[in-house]
Formats: sequence, structure tokens, C-alpha cells
Amino acid sequence: MVDKKLYESLTADIFSRFPSVQKYGFTPGAYKPGLKAMEDFDRELGFPSRSFRSIHVAGTNGKGSVANMIASALTGAGYKTGLYTSPHLVDFRERARIDSEMVPREYVVDFLQRWKPYFEKENLSFFEITTGLAFKWFADSGVDAAVIEAGLGGRLDSTNIIRPVLSVVTSIGLDHCNILGNTLEAIAGEKAGIFKRGVPALVGERRGETEPVFRGKAAAFCPLFYADELYPCLAALWDREGREVDLGASVQKDNVHTALGAAHLLQRDFPALADKAKLFDSLEHTARRMHFCGRWQHLQERPEVIADIGHNAHALRYNFAQLKAMGRPLTLVYGIMADKDLEAIVPLMPEGARFIFTAPSTPRALPSEELLRRFLALRPGENAVAVPSVADAVKTALEGAGENDVIYIGGSTFVVAQAIEYYGKIQF
Repeated sequence: MVDKKLYESLTADIFSRFPSVQKYGFTPGAYKPGLKAMEDFDRELGFPSRSFRSIHVAGTNGKGSVANMIASALTGAGYKTGLYTSPHLVDFRERARIDSEMVPREYVVDFLQRWKPYFEKENLSFFEITTGLAFKWFADSGVDAAVIEAGLGGRLDSTNIIRPVLSVVTSIGLDHCNILGNTLEAIAGEKAGIFKRGVPALVGERRGETEPVFRGKAAAFCPLFYADELYPCLAALWDREGREVDLGASVQKDNVHTALGAAHLLQRDFPALADKAKLFDSLEHTARRMHFCGRWQHLQERPEVIADIGHNAHALRYNFAQLKAMGRPLTLVYGIMADKDLEAIVPLMPEGARFIFTAPSTPRALPSEELLRRFLALRPGENAVAVPSVADAVKTALEGAGENDVIYIGGSTFVVAQAIEYYGKIQF
């Protein structure tokens, strides 16, 4: 059994020596676009990316949910399935899982010790290191399939060295515009960079601005499908039966349609996915099967406490609309990263709610007092306070809530992660 202190020391080292976007934002050391360093690392590792059939998932929102749904479907069909996602909420090992089980600490320690000289010599980024770790573990474990979530964009993302059996783009919204572009068309072009010659591509959301981009990229290059074109096969049956995935948020209806479309297209490579009963059961229980946290996750009942990592206007529009539709007294515990477009988010926030602004423990966070000031400048007269820490903000929300109230915790992955730690609700 590996020494826990050694594990913590080694993982802390790659966070500090090779900064992660999750912790430090898109600084030059954390975000390193381009594939050469990852291709070279893959070669040094023995080309693990070529040893398993993969499904590549990109998108502005929904990519983590769709990746988990596809992995749940494959696992439920009897395939040994790897899943690589980011960011993690509580434990670094959440990023790489096989059939919901996280990469063992022993494997992480062995990998980091073995390859540390290479990391330092080549100055690899945190994401390149973790991508290599995941691919090598999947290869060493002999997975039948691996669902790989792109970290940022697609075209220049480290994960884009794979040649998948299916490429999936979930949705397109304005996020990370300083890196991916300031228009939906530009961002779609970056996401479409995961398309591979001759490999089927599935797009989950049809939008007038982005459809010409996807069709132009796929023309004479790869088969292109939209999820709504595949409804007669599976999604219409799902809807008629009144099925719901256990991730809760209303936006998941679109995501599950995308996952159903993916399952349909993957039947050639994974024929057991044709069993509709198993497929539907696996998708319905994605959160439970995959230990998937932070997506409309219920942390407490009476008052009802919900945590969700949606962090941009594209995602929050759905979440806030769902909260309004509940028609109950509402408190928002909300924190945001300093680089997010607060001015686009504030108008979407429910009126008449109680707002408790906070700041998670990360250098990227917007201070709670600054968040409060900017909010009140846009929404004067609202019931809003600033509470510095997430734990204290949650306590404040609970102290002032009635049994029938709803408390929503969100705005940032970090806020949700620290709320989950406060409740001890991580399910790994």
C-alpha cells in the first residue's frame, strides 16, 4: 500500500512545478496549445493512445456529462471502459477512471516517479502529464474503450492526438474567448478540430451560426450527424417512456439525446450497445454508476441544497430558469473566477432571491466583496451579502433558510468542490 504522504507530495509537485489551468487559469505555463509535446510524450510512453478504441468528446458545455453518459453506457454493456475528464472536484484521481474506479494511488506514484525526469527536461504542462498518465493506465489495464474529454477547445488540445472511433461535440457557447475566439463560428471551428478523416462526427446542438462551420469541416472529410437526426432511433423512445437521467438539471435532456446518438453510432464497434434495456438503465443511472458529482447534485433535503458546476452564461441560463420554475424561496451561494463574464451572467439570475457571494480558495477567484460590489452596481437593491469562505457562506445560507427553501450553490467548480467537501458528499 502506497504511502499517502508520498502520493500527496508527488501530486502537489506537479501542481506547483507544472501549473494547472484549474488552479492558475490560462497562464503560459498552465495552458500550452499544440500537440507536439504530447505526441512526443506518447511516443516515449510506447504509444498508449493507439492501444484502445476511443471516443473523443468536446464542447463548451455538457461534455463532461455526455462523456460520463457514454462511459456508463459502455460499462453497462459489459465493456471495460476508461474515462478521462477534467477538472477534478476533490481528488486528483477523479480525472482517470475505469468502470467508475479511480486510478490507484500506487499507479500515480509509480508513474510520476518514473517520468519525473522527462517532465522536467521537456517542461510538460500539468494537462500533458495527466493526459499521458491516463492513456498509459488505460493501455496497461487493457480497456476495451476509453471516453476522452477534451480539456479546452479541441484542435490544439493535448487529447487530440487520439484517432477515435467517434468524435462528439456537445454544444457551442461563448467561453474562453481570449483563447478560442470571440464568435460562435470561431469557437465551433476550434471544437471541430477533433474531427478525423473518415471517423463519424456527432454534434449535439444545431445552431444557425455553427452549422455551416461543422458541415464545412466535415465535407468530403468525415460523416457528420446531428443528434436530432438520430431521434427516431433512440431518443424518441426514451422520451415516450418518460425516462430521465439522474443528473437532474433540465439541460441534461439535450445531453442524453447526444449520448443516445453516440450509442447508436457506436454499435458497429460495440454491438452490445444495441440492447436498449441495458442502455437506458445505464444512462438513467449515470451519476450513481460513474460516481459523477457536481451536476445538479443534491447535498441536502429540507431545505433542498443543490450544487452545480455550470459557470458560464450558456449553462447558467438553463440552471437559473429551472430554479425560477421551482417557485420556491431561493438562496444563491455564488462565487466566480475573475476572468468570467459577470455582466452576461447577472441579468440571468433569478429576481427576488437571497444572494450570498463568496470566493473559493484559489488565486483565480474574484474576491467576494468585489463580486458583491459589481453585482449591486447591476442589480441595486437586491438582498445580497458577501461571505469570504465557501463553508461560511453555506452555513449562512442554511441559517436563514426555511424547510421549503431551495439553496443553489454554484458559479465555479471550486465553489462546488468546497461545498461538497463541507458536506462530505464526494462519492469515491
